[in-house]
Amino acid sequence: MSRSDTTVRADTPDKLLSRLGLADAEAAKFLRNHPLARQALQQAGRSVTAEADQHHTLSKLSVRWLKNETDDFFQRLVVQRTPQGLQASLETSPMQTSVRMTSGTVLRSLYDAADEARLPDPVVHQLTQIFSNQIDFHRTLRKGARFSVVYEVLEADGEPIRTGRVLSAELQNDNQQYQAVWFEPPGQKGNYFDMNGNSLSRSYLASPVPFSRQTSGFAMRLHPIFKTQKAHRGVDYAAPTGTPALVVGDGVVSFAGVQGGYGNVVEVNHGSGHRTLYAHLSRIHVRAGQSVQKGQKIGAVGSTGWSTGPHLHFEFLVNGEHVDPLKIIQQARDKSIDPSALAQFKALTSESRSQLLAAAQMRDSGSQ
Repeated sequence: MSRSDTTVRADTPDKLLSRLGLADAEAAKFLRNHPLARQALQQAGRSVTAEADQHHTLSKLSVRWLKNETDDFFQRLVVQRTPQGLQASLETSPMQTSVRMTSGTVLRSLYDAADEARLPDPVVHQLTQIFSNQIDFHRTLRKGARFSVVYEVLEADGEPIRTGRVLSAELQNDNQQYQAVWFEPPGQKGNYFDMNGNSLSRSYLASPVPFSRQTSGFAMRLHPIFKTQKAHRGVDYAAPTGTPALVVGDGVVSFAGVQGGYGNVVEVNHGSGHRTLYAHLSRIHVRAGQSVQKGQKIGAVGSTGWSTGPHLHFEFLVNGEHVDPLKIIQQARDKSIDPSALAQFKALTSESRSQLLAAAQMRDSGSQ
């Protein structure tokens, strides 16, 4: 007999074994007293599988978890009944990767459609990032827009642990079709491209705050506190306190702390004379000297310093001079595919088209 469950807060070995259909006082005592077992079972949300004999006595118990969300290896505690009694061991094993596909139709919002298609939130976030330079998901996504996604799932002992990378995606919106495929030439950094080999990524994210609205642009404005005309040297994004603030490009944190009216501030040096600033943060998650990667969470939106409400003030400087962030970001497109890798890319796109077509057919057959 084999059963599976998940650890919950305030679990005890007795409660866990009872949920697994076991009545084994000896095993419960072992799990309470063995240091590896105590450590493995103290966290909620961990996957547990138990095997038992016909008397509902534990034969084998496995507990699986990740050390961190980006790890490709998982931890496995194994409690085994042997002729010498119960024994425990801790193992580290690589996760296996499987490919899944799904599709949906937008009737109210992308997130509603994704929920209906059982598309995990991390995959939805990737989808919006992939097409963020082509589609404004707040303003231009129409009712009836259709999407198909092929993505990785990382598994431990055959059970899904977390999602991986989006491998290909297609979005049809307002009579326009957008496609993307992940391609990583040997020895080079991977990127998303359209099916013709044009890069979809830019050196910088389209916005440091996902799912926000711009409230002030790079122009003269009436200062909201001092009520005087003053040059606004950045862009403001309104968002609830605690919303993640993302670094728009790879770089090194040059400052992380308090700067007068800017409140909590993070500054990042991106090289080539490019520097970005993120102000009014409620929290800072990086330190000066730390290397950061595009899209990494560096803090949270807040209202520290001179601020009338929660928002992120974002600045872009080139050789010390303030420039319009939106113009710089639009100009900073990554390179297209090297001609030497085109044959490999064409083979990949052929397979990706077939997978996206299969995902779309799943959607269309389900709607009939």
